[in-house]
Amino acid sequence: MEKATFAGGCFWCMVTPFEEQPGIHGIVSGYTGGHVEHPTYEQVKTGETGHVEVVEITFDPDLFPYERLLELYWPQIDPTDDGGQFQDRGTQYRTAIFVHNERQRELAEQSKQELAASGRFNQPIVTEIRDAAVFYPAEDYHQDYHKKNEKHYKEDRALSGRDEFIEENWK
Repeated sequence: MEKATFAGGCFWCMVTPFEEQPGIHGIVSGYTGGHVEHPTYEQVKTGETGHVEVVEITFDPDLFPYERLLELYWPQIDPTDDGGQFQDRGTQYRTAIFVHNERQRELAEQSKQELAASGRFNQPIVTEIRDAAVFYPAEDYHQDYHKKNEKHYKEDRALSGRDEFIEENWK
């Protein structure tokens, strides 16, 4: 098993693209990249901890290679926005790929370069590729939020503008 860690704005919206894929053994919403140990959601949402909301995915690379995770990741985000994602603004909602080894770094850098060269976007790709740091799982009520609070999740996602952006820029 390997880990993959992706920041794409609200972590609730970053779970569903990856779940129920063959070889995905777990997805945990949480925080990483900051300077506060064991941060809470209330702390992270202030933007003062340095942490970003992420999903940490446990996967079997023989069944679901890292390249495929990257192919699913990019179309979930606006990689040109360094101020957050959609309605969620602030550094805690910026995009990033946290790599766990050198192979992941090489593949992430390559996929970012390919996206930049594709001409899909008129602005630079600002998604950072960073070394994985200590991962802190979010509080239980954030785990599988889209299932536990389906109505609120759907309303929040509908208001976010994420789906319209995906449809316009990735389909």
